[in-house]
Amino acid sequence: MKSLEPLLNLQHLCVNEKANDSSVESTQKTELFTTPLSLDEVEVILGYEFKNKQLLEEAFTHASLGEGFSNERLEYVGDSVLNLLFTKEQYFEYPDLSPGVLTRLRAANVDSDKLARVAVKHGFHRFLRHKKPLLEDQIRQFSEEIQRFPLHSNGLVDVPKALADLVESIIGAVFIDSNSSIDIVWKVFKDLLEPIIRRETLKIHPVTQLYEMCQKKNLKVKFVDLWKESTTFDVFVDDQFVGRGSCSLKKEIAHNRAAKDALDNIVRILDKKDT
Repeated sequence: MKSLEPLLNLQHLCVNEKANDSSVESTQKTELFTTPLSLDEVEVILGYEFKNKQLLEEAFTHASLGEGFSNERLEYVGDSVLNLLFTKEQYFEYPDLSPGVLTRLRAANVDSDKLARVAVKHGFHRFLRHKKPLLEDQIRQFSEEIQRFPLHSNGLVDVPKALADLVESIIGAVFIDSNSSIDIVWKVFKDLLEPIIRRETLKIHPVTQLYEMCQKKNLKVKFVDLWKESTTFDVFVDDQFVGRGSCSLKKEIAHNRAAKDALDNIVRILDKKDT
């Protein structure tokens, strides 16, 4: 009978090689995580060359990195600049719109959902320096879910806020670097922010839409909060079950999804009553 020792040694060698391969792969992933791409590529995407490169580095440094500086201050600036830009553009583009509608239109173009899409579309997230272990998976899931909502999800998907903050930070960086020129900022970002939501493409939030529809028809809406028990909301209209929404990550999204499901169903229910 032949000795099993050579076979056992071979198996041991294979196991070690697999372990080494896994170790190398893990190291490579760590290196990718900690070594961002060159920010020179960002300037190409923007079509803008920074005079102060430190502003560009700051814009892509998340607070989780613990560098002693982060993009939070630039985000603060960018948020204000972006709101001003849309206020100015929409004031002249829609001279007949009321302040209320203009506010809704502006909000749809500057909220986290819309700005996070800009980050993904142009690949800005690839340059963000951070230590948020779950962010990559969140971005991947967000990128998949927004395929169902080309312009805006209206609260139906979980948005990685870090992406929206990043876009605001870049806007803030360009604003400061350009000697506070809103004209230069708009020139740089106007095309990057496309598709811009306009009057004809502005959608109503599903919760608001549900209440408005039922109010017109004298129907009573009731949301049943089951989120702690099953991460869901149920919706009843005149005591009839019409919809359900769920989301384990955020209660608000479950609430919005329930309203959207109720809207989809109630149209069919009302049509049946009418016929």
